This record gives sequence, C-alpha cells and structure tokens, in this order.
Amino acid sequence: MRRLLAQVGWPLAVLVAVITVWDLACRWLAIPAYVLPPPEAVLRVLVERRGNLASAFRVTAVEAGGGYLMSIVAGVLIALFFARSPLIRRSLYPYTIVLQTVPIVAIAPLILMWFGSGLRSVMLVAFVICLFPIIANTTQGLISVPRNLIDLFAMANAPRSAQLLKLRLPYALPSLFVGLRISAGISVIGAVTGELFASSNAVGEGGLGYSITYANSQLQTDYLFALVLTASLLGFLFFFTVAALEWLCLRQWHESAMRADAD
Repeated sequence: MRRLLAQVGWPLAVLVAVITVWDLACRWLAIPAYVLPPPEAVLRVLVERRGNLASAFRVTAVEAGGGYLMSIVAGVLIALFFARSPLIRRSLYPYTIVLQTVPIVAIAPLILMWFGSGLRSVMLVAFVICLFPIIANTTQGLISVPRNLIDLFAMANAPRSAQLLKLRLPYALPSLFVGLRISAGISVIGAVTGELFASSNAVGEGGLGYSITYANSQLQTDYLFALVLTASLLGFLFFFTVAALEWLCLRQWHESAMRADAD
C-alpha cells in the first residue's frame, strides 16, 4: 500500500503543482481566456460538453484502436519474414524506414485521395504511423536470440516451427512490447491527424481531430484544451493497457517485470 501511494502520490503532486501555476499565471498576468483559459473554465467545459467529448472520444478510440491492431498483426508478420531471411531483411527493411521518416501530414492527403474520407482512411493513417516501431523492435528481438540457445535447439533436432514458437517469439516478447508501448501513444496522434484530413464532417460524427479543428476555428480555447486532455486520456488508456498486458506476460520470468515488482 505504501509503495502504491508513493507511485501515485508524486505524479499527483506534480499535476497539482502544474495546475496551481497555471491558475496563478492566468490571474496575476491577466492572460485573456481565448489565449489561455483558466483551469476552472476547462473543467466547466469538460462537464458541460461531456456528451460531445464522449462521442468524439469513442470515434477516435475506434479509429486509433483499429489502426493499432492492424499494425500489430502486420508488424509481427513482417518482422517474422525479416528474421527468417537476412536477404529479405537487407532488401526491404530500408523501405520500412520510409514509414517513419515521411511526415504523416504528407501521407494523410494521399490516403484521403486514394480511399476517400471516413473511418477507413483514418484507420490507415493510424496504421501507417504505428507500423514501423513494431517492425523494428520485433525484428530486433527475433534476431537477437543468443547463438548457444539456437545451437541447443539444433542439437535436439527441433523443427523450425518449434524454434520459432518456443525460443524466438518468447525471447522477442520484451522487444515487441517496447514497440507496442511506443505505438500505443502515437496511434492516437495518427488518428487525430487523419481526422484533420479524412474524417466525417457531419455534426456529431467527427472524432477528436475534427472537433479540435472546429474549436480552433471558433476560438473556443477552453473547449480546445478539453479536447486535448481527452485525446491525452485516450493515449494513456492505450499505453497503460499495453503496460498491464506486458506485466502479465513477463512478470513470471523476465527481469524487467520482476524488477518493477521489486521496486
């Protein structure tokens, strides 16, 4: 209980300090509300427009979650191909880096032109932005198995499928979860960015990205802050869901999870 309070207490103390400084700055510096709304104004909007926020939250959650899940499936499959053949890895891996280096705001209009607006296009934007971290980390984990363990399986005449399922995949799990944690947060960024270009513009049907565009055009800064906080909450939920799954999968045998429990 004491350890839990220590883990939760310090982040809460930092949050209270940030809100206090924010509130004092608004009061003492007389900052206009359309530039920086005070915390109570943002809280009031969170309560008054909770229905709109919840609706936009659900839309973005579906878009980000769908793209994220697709990137996990595709990323693991691609990593398995890369790990199986050094020739394939050397030939194709550089092209996956393009997914990371090309700005997503340059890809989103192309996806919109090819696939039209709506849920599918936003999912594809989230998929593209999430894919590379999963490929890179999973591939690194699969090819980093110690040689003596591979030789041990070879001495036992284990088939390649057994080596993959019982050695390479378990050994790569920590690296896979690193990629999943990275992609969990940026999936929301991808979905919000995709909505700026490709989401539905019908009232009540857009996600957080569309709502952010609307609030910015109307100079509703307090609502804009509320939307940003809601998007951050969605990213936190994705991240901590992955972190919980990582702890469940690794807590019995991997040092990282065991050390976290000890700390």
